[in-house]
Amino acid sequence: MDLTTPALLFPAISLLLLAYTNRFLVLAQLIRQLKQMDTEEDHALIARQISMLRKRIVLTKRMQAFGVLSFLMCTVSMFLLFLGSELPGAIAFGISLVLLSLSLLYSFYEIQLSTNAINVELANFEARKEASAQTERQ
Repeated sequence: MDLTTPALLFPAISLLLLAYTNRFLVLAQLIRQLKQMDTEEDHALIARQISMLRKRIVLTKRMQAFGVLSFLMCTVSMFLLFLGSELPGAIAFGISLVLLSLSLLYSFYEIQLSTNAINVELANFEARKEASAQTERQ
């Protein structure tokens, strides 16, 4: 294994961390939007969303943490390989891959929760649409 092997992960991990940051910003925006909803009808929706948002925030934090640790271990691996310590460099690279895999698994789970949150929104929209249709019929 040479120095270029861990270097190949640098752009991928950087882009992954950027995507994670964007997901975090979207979560923050959703929370701010929920804060502005203040009708009685909206309280039920907000209650359903809050627990999912809390889980998603925790998952996003873990995704970012494992991504950063992966990036750090990749850097350590490159440094060790640069110094000629091939076995420790390979071990550090392996740890980096494991951390990156954990980060991706947390990301996958967060995407699942995000999909559930969208389904809650769709169910709420459909219920409101049905209620307004029934009101118009009467």
